[in-house]
Order: sequence, then C-alpha cells, then structure tokens
Amino acid sequence: MDNKSASSINPTGELCCVNVVVSGRVQGVWFRAFTQECAHHAGLTGYAHNLPDGRVDIVLCGELIAIEQVVEKLRVGPPLASVDSLAQTLLPFKSYDGFTKG
Repeated sequence: MDNKSASSINPTGELCCVNVVVSGRVQGVWFRAFTQECAHHAGLTGYAHNLPDGRVDIVLCGELIAIEQVVEKLRVGPPLASVDSLAQTLLPFKSYDGFTKG
C-alpha cells in the first residue's frame, strides 16, 4: 500500500499493527533507534530490524492515528538517512512488550 495511509484501509480507528518496509540509505544511520524513539513517544509497540537487502522492516502497533504520525516521521528519517520508498501493510493487532530493535 505504498503512498497510502493505513486509515484508508482501517477507518474505524481500532487498535492495529502496520508493517512498514523502508528503502534507501536506512542502515548504519540510526534509523532503527530513531524509529524506536518515535514509537516510544507515540505509545506504540513493535519492532524494527535490518533486512539483508539494506531495507529496514518495522512493525508498529497501537492506535492508528499514532501509527500514521510515526510513519510520517519515518518518511523523512533521522538526519543521515535518505528514504527512497516506504511500503505499508495493515496487520491485525498483536501485543508486543514495548518496542525493540534488532
């Protein structure tokens, strides 16, 4: 669902998770730590980890409006990052213990 917001698929505002895969210069530039900080401040749970192909795989869980706010920050990323694309997929809600990065 590239370039669409998750609310276009889940307009009710229920708790959900969104898988976000970010491409570009997103490894070795503190992208996962940036994501963890944004998620923590938004009250979201989930994880962020590097993929072997250079992308970062993220799952954000919580209130949809908070997820969308974090996704907007991820479109820009931390200062050293350069985001080429960001793909989102809506997932059923799952409870995670905080937000981890691996």
